[in-house]
Amino acid sequence: MIDVLVDAGHPVKVCCRLLGVSSPGYYRYKHRPIAPRTMRREWLTGLIREVHTASRQTYGSRRVHAELTQAMGVQVSERLVAVLMSLAGIAGLPGPGKVKRLSGVSTADDLVHRKFHRLSPNELWVTDITEHPTREGKVYCCAVMDTFSRRIVGWSIDTAQDSNLVVNALDMALKNRNPPAGGIVHADHGVQFTSWAFTNKIRAAGLMPSFGTIGDGYDNAMMESFWSSMQIELLNRKKWRTRIELANAIFDYIEIFYNRQRRHSGISYVSPVEHELRYGASVPA
Repeated sequence: MIDVLVDAGHPVKVCCRLLGVSSPGYYRYKHRPIAPRTMRREWLTGLIREVHTASRQTYGSRRVHAELTQAMGVQVSERLVAVLMSLAGIAGLPGPGKVKRLSGVSTADDLVHRKFHRLSPNELWVTDITEHPTREGKVYCCAVMDTFSRRIVGWSIDTAQDSNLVVNALDMALKNRNPPAGGIVHADHGVQFTSWAFTNKIRAAGLMPSFGTIGDGYDNAMMESFWSSMQIELLNRKKWRTRIELANAIFDYIEIFYNRQRRHSGISYVSPVEHELRYGASVPA
């Protein structure tokens, strides 16, 4: 309290007298050595601020803790990281709300049945479309994810939501990965994905198309989770003026931040690219 009053321009002696504190006692308190525990907490708070800033202000305590322990080699508990973040007013972006589980009728074309986990790359790709407004109009983005690493291996952006959008994203994934025959490409029953152009391109590459249950987002949960993260961490954080501005931001989010930097809770808090590097150098970077 005295420090606050002194910083406001009040004399030290007057402040001490009003608060019943001796001036020598105040100066002894002010110049006392900082305890090692306090110094370490201040140091950790500084590191936490750096990590949070580097994450584009998106990381919560778990991802900050993973960055400190795995990347920086700092020994600290997740609980202490959460406490220090709270005291410093540092917070990650809020996650999505819980979605009520829907029921639907399974189709014979569903080759995944909500079992997304795979032990090696290119066994299962999932794909979906999202949209977001700008002052010029909507931007549509289709992305293809490898469920082994959660890496976005193909994507496309356009002003129309048609078969060209999804074919271009799949074409990018095929060129980037050159997958062996037998893999699965899983999507919903949107007309873009059930189009001849899309399904024929899948089969021509030696892969198998798969379609989830009608009206059930859980049948493409990994892509829904990715869109939710991008919505929170990028799309909803500002108003977008032009389609080009938003398209450039989406490119930066996918290729620079999400694939190469963002720590993913589903793969031991490493980035998708790092997860693939740990698997083996045979996966294209």
